[in-house]
Amino acid sequence: MTKLRHQGFTLIELIIFIVVVSAGLAGILSVMNTVVKSSADPMVRKQTIAIAESLLEEILLKDYANPMGGYTAGINRAQFDDVSDYAGYTTGTAGIREVFNMTSTTVGDLVPGLSGYNIAPPVTVILVTAAESAALNGVAALRVTVSVTNPQGEVISLTGYRACDLSPSCPLP
Repeated sequence: MTKLRHQGFTLIELIIFIVVVSAGLAGILSVMNTVVKSSADPMVRKQTIAIAESLLEEILLKDYANPMGGYTAGINRAQFDDVSDYAGYTTGTAGIREVFNMTSTTVGDLVPGLSGYNIAPPVTVILVTAAESAALNGVAALRVTVSVTNPQGEVISLTGYRACDLSPSCPLP
Protein backbone atom coordinates (compact mmCIF):
# COMPACT_ATOMS: atom_id res chain seq x y z
CA MET A 1 0.00 0.00 0.00
CA THR A 2 1.31 3.38 -0.94
CA LYS A 3 0.27 6.68 0.57
CA LEU A 4 -0.48 9.55 -1.68
CA ARG A 5 1.46 12.60 -0.71
CA HIS A 6 -0.17 15.94 -1.41
CA GLN A 7 2.01 18.96 -2.12
CA GLY A 8 1.07 22.67 -1.97
CA PHE A 9 -0.81 24.97 0.36
CA THR A 10 -4.32 24.86 1.59
CA LEU A 11 -6.64 27.76 0.85
CA ILE A 12 -6.57 28.87 4.50
CA GLU A 13 -2.74 28.91 4.57
CA LEU A 14 -2.67 30.98 1.39
CA ILE A 15 -5.16 33.54 2.74
CA ILE A 16 -3.20 33.90 6.02
CA PHE A 17 0.02 34.38 4.04
CA ILE A 18 -1.58 37.13 1.91
CA VAL A 19 -2.94 38.92 5.01
CA VAL A 20 0.44 38.81 6.83
CA VAL A 21 2.40 40.02 3.79
CA SER A 22 -0.16 42.79 3.12
CA ALA A 23 0.05 44.06 6.70
CA GLY A 24 3.86 44.08 6.59
CA LEU A 25 3.91 45.84 3.22
CA ALA A 26 1.42 48.47 4.42
CA GLY A 27 3.63 49.19 7.46
CA ILE A 28 6.78 49.53 5.35
CA LEU A 29 5.05 51.83 2.84
CA SER A 30 3.71 53.97 5.66
CA VAL A 31 7.23 54.47 7.05
CA MET A 32 8.60 55.17 3.57
CA ASN A 33 5.88 57.77 2.96
CA THR A 34 6.81 59.59 6.17
CA VAL A 35 10.52 59.55 5.31
CA VAL A 36 9.97 60.83 1.77
CA LYS A 37 7.57 63.55 2.91
CA SER A 38 10.04 64.99 5.43
CA SER A 39 13.19 64.51 3.36
CA ALA A 40 12.99 68.07 1.95
CA ASP A 41 12.73 69.62 5.44
CA PRO A 42 16.48 69.47 6.17
CA MET A 43 17.19 71.28 2.90
CA VAL A 44 14.68 74.04 3.73
CA ARG A 45 16.16 74.35 7.23
CA LYS A 46 19.72 74.54 5.86
CA GLN A 47 18.67 77.22 3.36
CA THR A 48 17.01 79.21 6.16
CA ILE A 49 20.17 79.02 8.28
CA ALA A 50 22.33 80.00 5.28
CA ILE A 51 20.21 83.10 4.66
CA ALA A 52 20.37 84.09 8.34
CA GLU A 53 24.15 83.52 8.48
CA SER A 54 24.67 85.56 5.31
CA LEU A 55 22.73 88.57 6.59
CA LEU A 56 24.31 88.34 10.05
CA GLU A 57 27.78 88.29 8.48
CA GLU A 58 26.87 91.26 6.27
CA ILE A 59 25.77 93.23 9.33
CA LEU A 60 28.73 92.30 11.55
CA LEU A 61 31.20 93.34 8.86
CA LYS A 62 29.84 96.90 8.91
CA ASP A 63 31.31 99.67 11.11
CA TYR A 64 30.36 99.67 14.78
CA ALA A 65 29.27 103.32 14.70
CA ASN A 66 28.15 105.67 11.95
CA PRO A 67 31.21 106.97 10.08
CA MET A 68 31.60 110.75 10.08
CA GLY A 69 29.30 112.20 7.46
CA GLY A 70 27.99 108.73 6.73
CA TYR A 71 24.51 107.87 5.61
CA THR A 72 21.89 107.42 8.30
CA ALA A 73 19.51 104.50 8.17
CA GLY A 74 16.96 104.40 5.42
CA ILE A 75 15.02 101.74 3.59
CA ASN A 76 17.73 101.00 1.02
CA ARG A 77 20.01 98.26 2.37
CA ALA A 78 22.73 99.08 -0.16
CA GLN A 79 23.27 102.41 1.65
CA PHE A 80 23.59 100.97 5.18
CA ASP A 81 27.11 101.73 6.42
CA ASP A 82 27.02 100.72 10.08
CA VAL A 83 25.48 98.02 12.26
CA SER A 84 22.75 100.22 13.72
CA ASP A 85 21.34 101.00 10.27
CA TYR A 86 20.00 97.44 10.17
CA ALA A 87 17.87 97.86 13.31
CA GLY A 88 14.29 97.15 12.29
CA TYR A 89 15.24 95.85 8.84
CA THR A 90 12.74 93.33 7.47
CA THR A 91 11.60 92.04 4.11
CA GLY A 92 8.07 91.52 5.41
CA THR A 93 6.57 89.03 2.97
CA ALA A 94 8.52 90.30 -0.04
CA GLY A 95 11.11 87.49 -0.08
CA ILE A 96 14.90 87.68 -0.02
CA ARG A 97 16.31 90.46 -2.17
CA GLU A 98 19.76 91.22 -3.49
CA VAL A 99 21.58 94.28 -2.20
CA PHE A 100 22.78 95.17 -5.69
CA ASN A 101 22.29 93.41 -9.02
CA MET A 102 25.36 93.68 -11.25
CA THR A 103 23.44 92.88 -14.44
CA SER A 104 20.51 95.26 -14.14
CA THR A 105 22.14 97.94 -11.92
CA THR A 106 19.03 98.00 -9.77
CA VAL A 107 18.82 97.56 -6.05
CA GLY A 108 16.70 94.90 -4.44
CA ASP A 109 15.92 92.32 -7.14
CA LEU A 110 14.22 89.21 -5.78
CA VAL A 111 16.67 86.29 -5.51
CA PRO A 112 15.32 83.42 -7.65
CA GLY A 113 14.06 80.52 -5.56
CA LEU A 114 14.01 82.47 -2.28
CA SER A 115 10.64 84.21 -2.56
CA GLY A 116 9.19 82.02 0.22
CA TYR A 117 11.86 83.08 2.74
CA ASN A 118 11.64 86.35 4.67
CA ILE A 119 13.68 88.41 7.11
CA ALA A 120 10.99 88.56 9.75
CA PRO A 121 10.62 89.46 12.59
CA PRO A 122 12.79 92.56 12.05
CA VAL A 123 16.53 92.59 12.80
CA THR A 124 17.30 93.80 16.33
CA VAL A 125 20.44 95.74 17.25
CA ILE A 126 20.84 96.32 21.00
CA LEU A 127 23.68 97.76 23.06
CA VAL A 128 24.87 94.93 25.34
CA THR A 129 24.11 95.02 29.05
CA ALA A 130 26.77 95.72 31.69
CA ALA A 131 26.97 91.98 32.50
CA GLU A 132 27.48 91.08 28.84
CA SER A 133 30.04 93.88 28.49
CA ALA A 134 31.93 92.50 31.51
CA ALA A 135 32.04 89.10 29.80
CA LEU A 136 33.58 90.88 26.80
CA ASN A 137 36.31 92.43 29.01
CA GLY A 138 34.42 95.70 29.32
CA VAL A 139 34.35 96.41 25.59
CA ALA A 140 31.27 98.17 24.25
CA ALA A 141 29.40 95.90 21.89
CA LEU A 142 26.16 95.53 20.00
CA ARG A 143 24.06 92.35 20.04
CA VAL A 144 22.53 91.68 16.62
CA THR A 145 19.71 89.16 16.16
CA VAL A 146 18.62 88.09 12.69
CA SER A 147 15.47 85.99 12.21
CA VAL A 148 14.47 84.27 8.98
CA THR A 149 11.08 82.70 8.33
CA ASN A 150 11.01 79.83 5.83
CA PRO A 151 8.13 78.79 3.55
CA GLN A 152 6.88 76.33 6.19
CA GLY A 153 6.56 79.15 8.77
CA GLU A 154 9.54 78.02 10.89
CA VAL A 155 11.57 80.92 12.30
CA ILE A 156 15.34 80.53 12.75
CA SER A 157 17.15 83.21 14.74
CA LEU A 158 20.89 83.80 14.95
CA THR A 159 22.64 86.21 17.30
CA GLY A 160 26.05 87.79 16.91
CA TYR A 161 28.07 90.52 18.61
CA ARG A 162 29.85 93.47 17.03
CA ALA A 163 32.45 94.92 19.40
CA CYS A 164 33.73 98.45 19.14
CA ASP A 165 37.00 98.63 17.25
CA LEU A 166 37.86 102.21 18.12
CA SER A 167 40.37 103.19 20.79
CA PRO A 168 40.31 104.30 23.56
CA SER A 169 36.54 104.85 23.82
CA CYS A 170 33.56 103.98 21.66
CA PRO A 171 30.76 106.31 20.77
CA LEU A 172 27.25 105.06 21.15
CA PRO A 173 25.80 104.15 17.75
